[in-house]
Amino acid sequence: MKVLLTGANGFVGSHILDSLCAQGIATAVLLRPASNRRFIEIHLPQVEVRNGSIGDLASLGAAMQDVTHVIHCAGCTKALRAQDFHEVNHHGTHNVVAAANQRSEQIKRFVHISSLAAGRPALPGDPAREDDPPGPVSEYGRSKLAGEQAVRNSCKTEHVILRPPAVYGPRDGEFLRLFKAVRAHLLPRIGGGRQALSFVFVKDLAEAAVTCLTHPAAAGKTFYVASPEIQTAIAVADEIAAQMKTWTVSLPLPIAALWPVCFLQEAVSRLSRKPNVLSLQKYAELRAAGWVCDPGRLRQELDFVCATTLRSGIAETLAWYRQHEWL
Repeated sequence: MKVLLTGANGFVGSHILDSLCAQGIATAVLLRPASNRRFIEIHLPQVEVRNGSIGDLASLGAAMQDVTHVIHCAGCTKALRAQDFHEVNHHGTHNVVAAANQRSEQIKRFVHISSLAAGRPALPGDPAREDDPPGPVSEYGRSKLAGEQAVRNSCKTEHVILRPPAVYGPRDGEFLRLFKAVRAHLLPRIGGGRQALSFVFVKDLAEAAVTCLTHPAAAGKTFYVASPEIQTAIAVADEIAAQMKTWTVSLPLPIAALWPVCFLQEAVSRLSRKPNVLSLQKYAELRAAGWVCDPGRLRQELDFVCATTLRSGIAETLAWYRQHEWL
């Protein structure tokens, strides 16, 4: 077996590469020449680096040479324009599928990392399940759904689609914002902090992706990859504050005030030309009552459980942030 991994230098992709290397699986990574390789530098001597991008069909075709499995993890989570999400998450995925199709007799399975955002907002009493009609509320979610459809409708080889909810863990720059707010003694409470949420620790997601490379029961299916725990936003912030052993002051942000905050952040992003996750696109997701999914199919059909609890996941993440002086 030889795996081609896209997005290997990113937050999730770097952990997937950790798992592949730990299991001794031969791996090639698709990277731009100028890609930041700080998270994967330790692995570069033992993997093949294939220069290219998911926007370049010619480089993708060359990257597929002699691989038997593909994990497509490259994606866009923040953008200045709505079409930028589609350029990467939809059209980029279509390109990776097209390149894999050119070697369909050689490639045995295609694992695609999507998102709960491609599904629908949901509450604990009615969690999102894989067979539900999709109902994305943001352009990001719609672009991820379009990427899934490119895989389902066009991929000539066996494929698996994984839909993680909020992903956190070491190396995550977005979750770091909440830790920094708590360090500043602020406890953000968007809409009272009552939004119900599913989470997945990044190492559990990575192990699920590698498991799906070969598990016979995974072929042709979509799985929500999440911890069985359901949390609220305020419970997450409280746990971080408890582990950091610091006091906090509640910072209420009513939903009605969230739109202008997102609007202002988007204006700043456009002026600076630096995209931010907090934007008008994100507003639609933040105002939803909940983002809860049911990982039951993953447990029942693959016997796989994302076992990392929020408490232990936050502890490991906090230790990593401190060790690497991010906090």
